[in-house]
Amino acid sequence: MTTPWPYPRWIAHRGAGKLAPENTMAAFRLGAQHGYRMFECDAKLSADGVPFLLHDATLERTTNARAHLGCGASTVAGEQPWGTLARLDAGSWHSRQYAGEPVPTLEHLARWCIANGYLLNIEIKPTPGTEAQTGSAVAALAARLWHGQGVPPLLTSFKPQALAGARDAAPHLPRGLLLDPLPEGWLDTARQLGCVAVVCNHALWTHATVTEAHLAGLRALSYTVNDDWAAQRLIDLGIDGIITDRVDLFSPAAQ
Repeated sequence: MTTPWPYPRWIAHRGAGKLAPENTMAAFRLGAQHGYRMFECDAKLSADGVPFLLHDATLERTTNARAHLGCGASTVAGEQPWGTLARLDAGSWHSRQYAGEPVPTLEHLARWCIANGYLLNIEIKPTPGTEAQTGSAVAALAARLWHGQGVPPLLTSFKPQALAGARDAAPHLPRGLLLDPLPEGWLDTARQLGCVAVVCNHALWTHATVTEAHLAGLRALSYTVNDDWAAQRLIDLGIDGIITDRVDLFSPAAQ
């Protein structure tokens, strides 16, 4: 028997999908303008332990790190202190409209969500080798910021060690195991980590796998769903959450 689920079905991927520079405050504001009230973000640690938003292990794709740091400098995000990361341009790569958009801290996004009544799915994206440390730090920060608030964030990760770190730091916060593909024993892994949900590539969900998850007391969520036909298939299967880039296509009111 699954417990009551406090999250909406539709979740905006990295703020507003591809319509704005991912994992920036501009993206989350744009997602909110499209009516979304739950967002997915990626969180990792700076070299000095500050949780911040970034998907990739390196900085090249979504910031001006190469130009800012100089030739020969490491662009591994987790090897930079927050003071350096805070000065990067995380918007120009997307379009001139967003030039100068900074890399946000997780705390900045969290306080914005709490102030506006928005919900959050925090994907823990550790720099390789810092899985447990990142899971622990993200969960501890989330526990502090959402203390006394209504609905806590859903913490997810592809890395079981990160989820174990989150569990040990803040066992009361809900966790979800990210998967692609679905390996043998996937339900056992999710249960061992005390997860409330499994989040996987939308193509992996079938009537059988959704039923397995639900019978195990877990919620079934999907990423990244950008087509009408795929969304409708999942809705027909009874999926619990759909993460999408297409905030301009799907109405979050269609629960």
